[in-house]
Amino acid sequence: MIQNDTIIALATPSGVGAISVIRLSGEKSIEIVDAFFQSVKKGKTLKNQKSHSIHLGHIVHNSVILDEVLVSVFKNPNSYTGENVIEISCHGSVFIQQEIIQLFLQNGCRMADNGEFTMRAFLNGKMDLSQAEAVADVIASNSAASHQMAIQQMRGGITNELKELRAQLLDFAALIELELDFSGEDVEFADRTKFKELVIQITTVLKRLIDSFAFGNAMKNGIPVAIIGEPNVGKSTLLNTLLNEEKAIVSDIAGTTRDAIEDELIIDGVAFRFIDTAGIRETEDVVESIGIKKAYEKADNAQLIIFLIDSNKFADNKETFLEEIKTIENRFPNKRLLVIANKIDSLNQTQKQEITSTIKNILLLSAKQKIGIDLLTNELTSLVNTGALSNNETIVTNSRHFEALNNALTAITSVQQGIDLEISTDLFSIDIRECLRHLGNITGEYDVDKDILGHIFSNFCIGK
Repeated sequence: MIQNDTIIALATPSGVGAISVIRLSGEKSIEIVDAFFQSVKKGKTLKNQKSHSIHLGHIVHNSVILDEVLVSVFKNPNSYTGENVIEISCHGSVFIQQEIIQLFLQNGCRMADNGEFTMRAFLNGKMDLSQAEAVADVIASNSAASHQMAIQQMRGGITNELKELRAQLLDFAALIELELDFSGEDVEFADRTKFKELVIQITTVLKRLIDSFAFGNAMKNGIPVAIIGEPNVGKSTLLNTLLNEEKAIVSDIAGTTRDAIEDELIIDGVAFRFIDTAGIRETEDVVESIGIKKAYEKADNAQLIIFLIDSNKFADNKETFLEEIKTIENRFPNKRLLVIANKIDSLNQTQKQEITSTIKNILLLSAKQKIGIDLLTNELTSLVNTGALSNNETIVTNSRHFEALNNALTAITSVQQGIDLEISTDLFSIDIRECLRHLGNITGEYDVDKDILGHIFSNFCIGK
């Protein structure tokens, strides 16, 4: 939290590369680098250069050239952190990186903590707290969907959603407090009709944002898809085919898979986390029973469930399969269920038609022969509602924001109840302040506990 010193860190990944970038931030950063920078143009000093300019020269210590570098100058307040910032682009040798960093550590700098550059940007008003957190999400994004959500958040998504409503609530809070000052006069400064409309509007927005978290969190971390079914129906083969690698052991022995096997696949910009589970059947094997229990647990935590059946056994087990599908639908009523008939490569057209006419929306494929896999991937992406992403809607992906929104909703619901019951103004004014505090905690507009800040920025990489 101390900002009167100069910090330094490697901003690019550690290791050997074509170039590396070393970043400094602080009031004296330009002065410190200037002492060891020799421009190719004689007499040129960094302190006299314009902000957002780049300069070719050498880092020199005791008449020894450490490296030829490009130095970028960003002067306060027009920099990432709001302070004077220097970025040194040097050759990507680990030796050169360390020599330059050690030189400046010995001459007025200290190593930056995790996320300290972004923390300084927040503390200097360059971004709010939700935008600062989104920086880490942008860096960690591993799919088009997670990247889009992080960028939208970094551009102030949730802040823009709440800014106007929070400002209006703050105005009403001031009027309510004014009424308390004149409680003996029996006057109302706050228009109760407009106040009720605002409370309803805030409640609607909070509920929509809260509801978006389940989708946003899944899109950020990968949508969990549980593959379940009886032993030897081809669950592991399907997983291997989707991933295009031998991830799971495949054999003709029933009960080969005894533990859940997971891996991630990105389809059309959306990350799916596939979970191959133990075959579901009656068994006296203790270890296999544990695996079957885990299979149900994974299905319970998944957003999508793939129920695999053996198409070769369909004709003789039609009623059994229908009953199993009904059981799964009843057991997981809120899950999206995709029923697949595997091993269709050995069926004729009449047998295939019998399956599709009996079970609605069933997919036919052969995991082993890779028949119908494209149909499966298309169906998976169609089951994921990406409309909110396409419409650039705000989607909550941060669990801290989710908790704050829930707390704000609880507080504003109490305000609504207080208005409806016409209770004393001083009672529900407490709930108004609570709602404002929770909304402010999302963006950092209220005093945020130092421990919370420390936790948030500790998850960043050093140099960011």
